[in-house]
Amino acid sequence: MPIMASTLYRDTFNFLRNQLVTILLLALLTAFITVILNQTFTPGAEELKILTTGGADLGSGIGLQEMIQRMSPEQQMVLLKVSAAASFASLIGNVLLLGGMLVLIPMASQGNRVSALRAIGFSAPLLPRLLLLMFLCTLMVQLGITLFIVPGIILAVGLALAPIMMVNDRIGVFSAIRASFKRSFANVRLISPAILLWLAAKLALLLLVSGMTALHPTVGTILLNTLSNVISAMLIIYLFRLYMLVKA
Repeated sequence: MPIMASTLYRDTFNFLRNQLVTILLLALLTAFITVILNQTFTPGAEELKILTTGGADLGSGIGLQEMIQRMSPEQQMVLLKVSAAASFASLIGNVLLLGGMLVLIPMASQGNRVSALRAIGFSAPLLPRLLLLMFLCTLMVQLGITLFIVPGIILAVGLALAPIMMVNDRIGVFSAIRASFKRSFANVRLISPAILLWLAAKLALLLLVSGMTALHPTVGTILLNTLSNVISAMLIIYLFRLYMLVKA
């Protein structure tokens, strides 16, 4: 009997509804950790002033690449530090969210009650391998998007099942990547729409940033990251359920 997308969507929303409080707390906790790490590793205010003073004209109306080329070496170094801090914080937050969800889903499905903190705690042995896997997957997808959008989306689809397969099948990072490409493209009609919806929802959230001027920047960032994490959690539930059905 073929797997229907409607069944997967229904199962995803049912699980989300039943575990809504735990997932919201997990999303909020990982968002808070992301923001704290970002603020910790971001250069201080004095160093950030270099981006707006003492350099070339960085006004609007020019592209990002041209703007970077007009920067002084000091400004480029500060921009690199800001970008590295944001990427590192986002990676850690995503790994904690993924690890927590990969623990929460099977335990909750078995009828066990798991809090957000316990889910992250139980996922601790998985985190080093998940960190390496997520770093490699993020790097490949970002490179694909930088070169051209379509390769990035193809890589995102191919790597979609890698974390789930690594944890459930107890295989290595590179074995999970290879196996994910094979299994994901065999079910591309079910995975690609979910990935595209996930990307569209992420882009829609970015558009909300301009509408959060009334909020304190830190509060707005935590709220935005929390909503983004909930969207990612839904995708993880969907992919986990799909893999379980395919494996069965």
